[in-house]
Amino acid sequence: MFDSLSERLTRAVQSLRGQGRLTETNISDTLREVRMALLEADVALPVVRTFIDQVRTRALGAEVMTSLSPGQAFIKIVNDELVRVMGESNDALNLTTQPPAVILMAGLQGAGKTTTSAKLARLLKQRDKKSVMLVSVDIYRPAAIEQLKTLAQEVEVEFFPSETSQDPVKIAKAAIEQARKKFIDVVIVDTAGRLHIDEDMMQEIQRVHQAVSPIETLFVVDSMTGQDAANTAAAFNEALPLTGVVLTKTDGDARGGAALSIRQITGKPIKFMGVGEKVDGLEAFHPDRVVSRMLGMGDVLSLVEEVQQKVDHKQAAKLAKKIQKGKGFDLTDFRDQMQQMNAMGGVASMMEKLPGMSNLPKGVQAQVGDKEIGRTIAVINSMTPKERTHPAIIKGSRKKRIAAGSGTQVQDVNRILKQFAQMQKMMKKMSKGGMTKMLRGMKGKLPPGMPF
Repeated sequence: MFDSLSERLTRAVQSLRGQGRLTETNISDTLREVRMALLEADVALPVVRTFIDQVRTRALGAEVMTSLSPGQAFIKIVNDELVRVMGESNDALNLTTQPPAVILMAGLQGAGKTTTSAKLARLLKQRDKKSVMLVSVDIYRPAAIEQLKTLAQEVEVEFFPSETSQDPVKIAKAAIEQARKKFIDVVIVDTAGRLHIDEDMMQEIQRVHQAVSPIETLFVVDSMTGQDAANTAAAFNEALPLTGVVLTKTDGDARGGAALSIRQITGKPIKFMGVGEKVDGLEAFHPDRVVSRMLGMGDVLSLVEEVQQKVDHKQAAKLAKKIQKGKGFDLTDFRDQMQQMNAMGGVASMMEKLPGMSNLPKGVQAQVGDKEIGRTIAVINSMTPKERTHPAIIKGSRKKRIAAGSGTQVQDVNRILKQFAQMQKMMKKMSKGGMTKMLRGMKGKLPPGMPF
């Protein structure tokens, strides 16, 4: 996420780290680099100008000049100003109203409104323990209604059926009435999108808004459209009283222009960001955490939250007891660990949240491949239960069968077995209380046995 911007910003501010004295000249040189990084990230020009002016004013002030480590003080200023531009802190949903609380989803076609509606429903159900109903008033695309119905079943929430022959306002009102009868906490209304902003679209969504009086009106926008995302949000904000923004496809956005422009241009907070296509890929937007990632300092808080929410703690405790009792670590356990990583967004997602990982050599970063995890799981799934428990029996003919069953090559099976053997050794050391010795022996390298 925001990889190219992160790389440029980190390089720009690193040049001042450790300097005993800052001058107007080296501050100007660094700010020139920062400005170029922001412009290349497609951040809106007014936002860039304001940001640079604010940083320059603070950097030439007493807080830096009298600091014992001016370079670090400058980096803190850049950090603070980036956080300020994006909104200081997470702006949570306001659901304090008589149930059902209505959330209206607005945005252009292709931004990911329908998927985001389902992701939000899942988040409210799992995190906030709310009962949720999804309804589509997109009468122009039958496929959108069917898609929302399928997603509602997947995230296990209520779905209110609708048809293309109905009026959007009547659909929304009927859904809310049914939600009231069923004592549903939240109704999420997925509206129709267009390929561009047009008068008919705005009038229709205004009618729906007026009829249902939503407590939250969220604008869903593709982050990869850069500052265009901010301009579109501003146009919607003129027609509707938006309460917040959801940035989608942030995992594919290397630039970050939308994240840095939206708050200042629209005055509306970014409340969530979509990461990936899976229904669990929605995160609360914390400006301080996002900036920390941008500046290569990781995001440990988000990583800890993901572990708490997505890791199967019963399974982890069971494995820990098994290893402590010296019963051994088999290929089924190895596969389960790979599946846990996938549940947390994969190795690459985990590593970008760890401090200092952006400074790893490119060669090491390139080793981190989530495709390898998928391949490893497929190979182990092609084995028999006996083979997973006793991998020593896997010889020539068995390897050919496993490779054919998993759509891989025999050399892939050999490599995975070798990785497993390394992981098994590591687990044996852990069971004997040798965790400290093992970490010392790694000498800062990536752990052995992982599918990198």
